[in-house]
Amino acid sequence: MQVRSLLLLLALILVAAAAEAGKNKKEKTKKDGSKCEDWRWGPCIPNSKDCGLGYREGTCKDETKKLKCKIPCNWKKKFGADCKYKFESWGGCSAQTGLKTRSGVLKKALYNAQCEETVYVTKPCSSKIKSKSKAKKGKGKD
Repeated sequence: MQVRSLLLLLALILVAAAAEAGKNKKEKTKKDGSKCEDWRWGPCIPNSKDCGLGYREGTCKDETKKLKCKIPCNWKKKFGADCKYKFESWGGCSAQTGLKTRSGVLKKALYNAQCEETVYVTKPCSSKIKSKSKAKKGKGKD
């Protein structure tokens, strides 16, 4: 009977310790202690050139903060890295311009970025003609 009581007590201590550790972990995520909730964030500014690692500055009332950020080097600079779009398929090739076009609808604006609701992108038409069927080797019976 004493062994069961001891095991039960040990289990309760472990559960309580785990709950306390989880609570402390949640409290640690808010490092700065700021109670301000209306942060206004600027664009990500790369440390050098026009892409790569950088920082973003935020202000709330009389407080300022800097966060690390990254602009991918293959990103379409026209939209800004904080505007995420859902793009449709590429349209057909225009004979007059030699370009394909597609549109994207705003999916998410990160850090209160000012984004256009719909954007249009173009790219040159492929000069290669893709064949729809390829020869299948080894599939037939002789």
